Amino acid sequence: MTETKAYLVLSNGSVFEGWSFGASCAQIGELVFTTNMCGYIETLTDPSYAGQIVLQTFPLIGNYGIIPEDFEGKPFLHGYVVREYCKTPSNFRSEETLDAYLKQHGIPGIYGVDTRALTELIRESGVMNAMITDQIPADLSAIQSYQVTGVVAKASDPQVQVYAIPDPKHHVVLMDFGAKQNIIRELNQAGCTVTAVPYNTTAETILSYHPDGVMLSNGPGDPAENKDVIREIRKLMGKVPMFGICLGHQLMALAAGGSTYKMKYGHRGANQPVTDLVSKRTFITTQNHGYAVDLGSLKGKASVRFINANDLTCEGLDYPVQRCFTVQFHPEACAGPKDTEFLFKRFIRLMEEH
Repeated sequence: MTETKAYLVLSNGSVFEGWSFGASCAQIGELVFTTNMCGYIETLTDPSYAGQIVLQTFPLIGNYGIIPEDFEGKPFLHGYVVREYCKTPSNFRSEETLDAYLKQHGIPGIYGVDTRALTELIRESGVMNAMITDQIPADLSAIQSYQVTGVVAKASDPQVQVYAIPDPKHHVVLMDFGAKQNIIRELNQAGCTVTAVPYNTTAETILSYHPDGVMLSNGPGDPAENKDVIREIRKLMGKVPMFGICLGHQLMALAAGGSTYKMKYGHRGANQPVTDLVSKRTFITTQNHGYAVDLGSLKGKASVRFINANDLTCEGLDYPVQRCFTVQFHPEACAGPKDTEFLFKRFIRLMEEH
């Protein structure tokens, strides 16, 4: 197979040369890195990466192929950057190669680049825009002006979906902002029938389903952009028990009157330590976010339950009066540690008490 030159062009003018795989198209996105040593299938299919070019710090990607059973959703990322990709995967569950999957979904990839140097650059300078292309552009203005906007509307399923189980104990309405499938699997396993509704569903419509609880899903982009969603969440708080994950955590904080900010390079990977301020235990968690809740903005409105043990950023909030709680990390993590899976049981208890 003839290899084709490709370039990763950063908004600061830096150029990293490599080889093309996946779709042969030019694409701009926000360049972010993830530290997962495995789980690239879940990364590729996590809707929270919408509008971003994902850099894998682990050097070999694609060695176990593509396994549809492990998909978390549809791919919305704008590009894929790896040190080395495996052209001939070996796994009895594999159905196609990484290269074929990226081609099928129109996602350009580049391999053979120095991912260690790129990661160091992002850690020092912060996330920046980039373009995967076969021609270095003379004008960087399109790269520099790119913004990740309107991505929740793209990642959310526009149709109502019901995930029923026999003899359910509870009925949960899931507000889908780009939900990972494993959130639904965890709720089903906990005895809940799940009705997933589009991101722009009104509070009145959600309450008309007579849910025992409402789940706010993960999703992509700047949480503060979703003003209509925040308004509807505010209407729901106090009416029904609620549990928010990742973007859902941020949106509830905004609905409660708090604020969020963009992090320098975010948390993306399966090795983020999070401390429970109640039990004093520290858990290893999977995370994927570039924004955080400003703790100072929620004094008197929520109690802090979890903090990141590395940088002390907000990782979880309790709203006891409204019977709500949220976490920034992924307790349903796949791939990744499931140390905090007990939070789904906490949600079940909250619904039972209500």
